[in-house]
Amino acid sequence: MLLTIDVSNSTIKAGVFDGEQLVAFWQFATERHKVVDDYAMLFLNLFNSMDIKPKMISGVSISCVVPGLRSVFRQLCIRYLKITPFVVGPDVKMAIKLNMDYPSEVGGDRITNASATYALYGGPAIAIAFGTATVFDCLSEDGTYLGGAIAPGMIGALESLTERAAQLFKVELVRPPKAIGKNSMHAIQSGMVFGYTGLVERMVQRLKAEIAESSSAPVKVVATGGLADVIAPETDEITIVDHQLTLKGLRIVFELNKDAIA
Repeated sequence: MLLTIDVSNSTIKAGVFDGEQLVAFWQFATERHKVVDDYAMLFLNLFNSMDIKPKMISGVSISCVVPGLRSVFRQLCIRYLKITPFVVGPDVKMAIKLNMDYPSEVGGDRITNASATYALYGGPAIAIAFGTATVFDCLSEDGTYLGGAIAPGMIGALESLTERAAQLFKVELVRPPKAIGKNSMHAIQSGMVFGYTGLVERMVQRLKAEIAESSSAPVKVVATGGLADVIAPETDEITIVDHQLTLKGLRIVFELNKDAIA
């Protein structure tokens, strides 16, 4: 079995694959202050809840954009699973080719999302990750990673708004009845949901236009992240929602590097 771990700024997603089948999945908050033993106890309890024994894990694939936690998860794997984890970075073999000014700046999460998008859905394509940031990753028809765009994430934008405006408050990020809000809650929801839908639609249109300069094939748009379920129903620009895209990418990249890991 392969354990995949995606450590982002806000959440940690983890999954266990038996071959290509995802047989267990968990998500919990990223806590930078936790040490190796804290996360180890959490994982061991999660394994136990799914009747997974640590000795059943034969490999670990990690993406981590929180520098302080990279060594924590590496030591967790070595100490508790007796496995040196595979960590995704720009120097590994992947399902795509990077065409960037500074490849070292491309995070492991973007590599795994792009790799999974191309391997599973083909190109040209745009992968949108709704997380701490709203990230757009662009792929050509032949699997070249062209770059992309990064905008503030919805949750962070909402928190910034309510922290800076004394009379505004946090609301649930769900579709309001109408664009014209009749109360503060609906007004904020309208600005967030419909406003971000507009951001996504316009960004996708611009990115598609640039991709079309070198390819006439239809561009697939794949969304991932919890808030994909909020935005995707509001626009025809998103064609696929895949909540496990990053974990699938971790498995795909791991398989491509299996011989080197061994």
